[in-house]
Amino acid sequence: MRVKNRTKMPLVYLHGVVPVLVLALLASFPSAASADTCVGNCGTAGVDGVVPLSPTGNSSYQWVSTNLGLSGVGILPTGALGEETNGSTLASSLFSATAGDALSFYFNYTSSDGEEFADYAWAGLFNSSHTLQALLFTARTTQSGNAVPGFGVPLPVATLTPSTVVINAGQTTWSPLGSSSGTCFIAVGQGCGSTGWVLSDYTIPTAGDYYLQVGVVNWSDEAFDSGLALDGVSIGGVPIGPPTPPTTTPEPASLAMLACGLLGIGAFRRRSARQ
Repeated sequence: MRVKNRTKMPLVYLHGVVPVLVLALLASFPSAASADTCVGNCGTAGVDGVVPLSPTGNSSYQWVSTNLGLSGVGILPTGALGEETNGSTLASSLFSATAGDALSFYFNYTSSDGEEFADYAWAGLFNSSHTLQALLFTARTTQSGNAVPGFGVPLPVATLTPSTVVINAGQTTWSPLGSSSGTCFIAVGQGCGSTGWVLSDYTIPTAGDYYLQVGVVNWSDEAFDSGLALDGVSIGGVPIGPPTPPTTTPEPASLAMLACGLLGIGAFRRRSARQ
């Protein structure tokens, strides 16, 4: 059985500004309208261990990792499967598309875990109201069979090239995995490895404003991390943006605590002013 270790402001001004600050903070989560947004652990990298540059020719790519991820983040947008623990998500900036536009990008899934602890990754297309429009791809740690699409998850709708991928066993040296880089649960052949770059293509059926979000999550525990590299996101052949470091968004609990603190300050100042 496997064991894993784990300047002071005028009172009247403060009275008016606190609710505004609270609303602004709460409205900022989730945010995908102005810039790439990370919740958890994301970044950019060049050639790094087993993950080379993508076929786009770009000099870097973006990534998300379960290493240093947040509890409850990275879960499939179609619904939790039941044993997800911690992870990360990355959302692109908002883009406009017309019906028939092609959304394309490359991804590369790397996992140091094993089948018994089947971490997974996904990509989804969302509209400006944060409603999932399409689950584009899935990838999942597996000892045998296909890592892409992932097993035990809803079928993705994008066209993948190659259409199925068996993980390249033992290929886990990648710095976004932190201390899990270069490791494998139990041994090579148990599910650890990397998929290599896979192309995802999807035709937008309806004109509108959208964003792309990817996520990765640990399964059953928080050891032996997994990550996803992403590059070349384009709509109608036009890049959405270069692979730049995303803006990290605090988790909802942190925002709520800060908002409550601001409200508490406002209430204290108002009571003090009446005394």
